[in-house]
Amino acid sequence: MSSETGKNIKISVFGQSHSEAIGVVVDGIPAGESFDLAPVLEFMKRRAPSGKAYTTMRKETDEPEILSGLLRDEKAEGEIYVSCGAPVCAVIRNRDTRSADYENLRFVPRPSHADYPAYIKYKGFNDIRGGGQFSGRLTAPLCFAGALCIELLKKRGINVGAHIFSVGDIRDKSFETVDLSLNELKAASLKEFPVIEEEAGERMRELIAEAKGRGDSVGGIVECAVTGLPAGLGDPMFDGVENKVSRMLFAIPAVKGVEFGDGFGLSSSFGSLANDPYELREGKILTKTNHNGGILGGITTGMPLIVRAAFKPTPSIALSQDSVDLLSMKEEKLTVKGRHDPCIVPRAVPCVEAAVAIALCDLMLS
Repeated sequence: MSSETGKNIKISVFGQSHSEAIGVVVDGIPAGESFDLAPVLEFMKRRAPSGKAYTTMRKETDEPEILSGLLRDEKAEGEIYVSCGAPVCAVIRNRDTRSADYENLRFVPRPSHADYPAYIKYKGFNDIRGGGQFSGRLTAPLCFAGALCIELLKKRGINVGAHIFSVGDIRDKSFETVDLSLNELKAASLKEFPVIEEEAGERMRELIAEAKGRGDSVGGIVECAVTGLPAGLGDPMFDGVENKVSRMLFAIPAVKGVEFGDGFGLSSSFGSLANDPYELREGKILTKTNHNGGILGGITTGMPLIVRAAFKPTPSIALSQDSVDLLSMKEEKLTVKGRHDPCIVPRAVPCVEAAVAIALCDLMLS
């Protein structure tokens, strides 16, 4: 099934944007693993609509209701849960839906949205409300699964972090790719607008506000890094680290491109500049540079993993667009109603972290 993925950590996401609830089943978490629910809930809040000018006005708390797989540790202080070996199932209720906003889209598909191909694939029975199962709303249960995986990785000395790399043509500072500290890795995620440099973040917010003001939207890039990965992780040629991570990242709606390290930039470089020379540091074999993003031959090198995901602009915009009435087969002008993010990139940062963590956790437990 297309809504299921993984070998060792298997996840299955269910629900639609305006169904009663959305959720996820996570199978394969080893029994006896303890989870502090507080950081999991904080992680979920980073993805949830904030009411800020750059997010949708839809109000959802994204609080997961755990149905199985995790048992409350009554002896521990705080919200501590322990895995019992059964699949973890969590649901998130949809509480602020406006399905009527989508009635005019039932037979007039939004340009660059999944409306038309879904109509063809499901013979017109697709749930159009909020985009159905194609909605970014489905990244909420993905983030719950990812939050659990982030905690599992953290216990093994592996840390995941991300930030807004760009919005439109405005760029933030990149992560340090060789000696990336835990403080730098996590600093952006602690901010309401997750960037490294505040000045760049302010210019990004201004650009988003400008696009929103004229009924438009804007895309961008999220950069993610992982530290603490051991060398030798990954199985070429079809289960390499790039393969697994890319598969998970493309599960996030609106992702249209993925690159590792210097990515496409390497195609215009020379081997003398693109290669990462080896050196000995405190008895460890490391590289002086990290143009390849910590992966060679689909296998980790022990250097920080660097990956970027490119997000297209939100297709649901207020400007009038050209479309076609699927019943009358006549061209028609379409104006999209509803509440939509003028830029999904800020809320996509934890989604990228979650996707990367799920992929790496699956590999680590192999």
